[in-house]
Amino acid sequence: MSAIPRILGATALALAAAQAMAADLKVGFISSLSGPVAALGVPYEKGIRAALAEHPQIGGRKVELIVLDDASDPTTAGRNARKLVVEDKVDVLIGTSGVPGAMAIAAVARELNTPLISPTPVTIPGADGAWTVTVSQPFPLMVAAVVERMKKSDVKTVAFIGFSDALGDLAYDSLMKSAATAGIKVVANERYARSDSSVAGQVLKIIGSRPDAVFAGNSGTPGALPYLALAERGYKGKIYGTHGLINADFVRVGGASIEGLQVPSGPVLVADQLPESNPIRKVSMAFRAAYQKTHGAVPTDAFSSYTYDAYLLLADAASRTKGEPGTPQYRAALREAIVATRELVGTHGIYTFKPDDRYGSDQRGIVMVRMEKGQWKLVP
Repeated sequence: MSAIPRILGATALALAAAQAMAADLKVGFISSLSGPVAALGVPYEKGIRAALAEHPQIGGRKVELIVLDDASDPTTAGRNARKLVVEDKVDVLIGTSGVPGAMAIAAVARELNTPLISPTPVTIPGADGAWTVTVSQPFPLMVAAVVERMKKSDVKTVAFIGFSDALGDLAYDSLMKSAATAGIKVVANERYARSDSSVAGQVLKIIGSRPDAVFAGNSGTPGALPYLALAERGYKGKIYGTHGLINADFVRVGGASIEGLQVPSGPVLVADQLPESNPIRKVSMAFRAAYQKTHGAVPTDAFSSYTYDAYLLLADAASRTKGEPGTPQYRAALREAIVATRELVGTHGIYTFKPDDRYGSDQRGIVMVRMEKGQWKLVP
């Protein structure tokens, strides 16, 4: 046997050994698999499971996914994040299902210098948010699309009802800003807790203000409560909501009371209704195929695709990251790669991050949809 084949053979064996010894890429995933936010959290887990099944390796490294349930509790979300970084030595965090929980994880991510990809819209200004990005569309952008639809429908007054937490505040503040620009008056600001079983008092006040429309700043199954109460009291005005309502449980609970409801959405929900030339359509249809292969059914929500996009973002960034996973240096380099992402096509948009903006989406990630007989339809 000549020397050259022996050298080539030894080189191949060395490369194979190096690949075999390469450290796994550890992903810490937190979601609300129980509690009042589970209607969002369970789809989030299904989405990342589909992504992992489709891409079990990133940059030649096997991906190890560690999943923890925060039980819809922000304190537990923060505690889970700390455990994942300190004990499990994860390289990146993804989660969780609600804004309060995501803010708790972001605080840990900043403290422990670990990148966080949030599927939930969370805004953390300045240095406190330096380790966090989100694949969800920013609330102001989504709500602006709703207000634009209101204006086209000649809405002059709108009443707000939403959660009494950070998500509700975010939705209300976004509505106030866009409505003022559009010349629409906000005539009510009613709140309720996610765990409440009735909003009768709040809805009576809303009806008393005689609004042209009602906009709800809520999400998941608890988001159906205002629409049910409005229908019970015979409200005939227009109804609007956020992208946090697009899941099968909300549609089931809302029933006839949400007929005609208009909400903003990522293009993935109506991917088959998009033109062939839209690059988001191709990725969205690939997501649907991966989801069906993994879970045996087509997705019926817009949440599972957020964590699918989070995984695509991680895969793209990790493919550009040098170093050895499991080290502070690698986590820092991975963070830099994430925030340097440009024009990455996902299911909810085309992602480009900026130094002062941790949201990667723009108007290309928004469509308006309307509930028609239990199905979401694209609004022209």
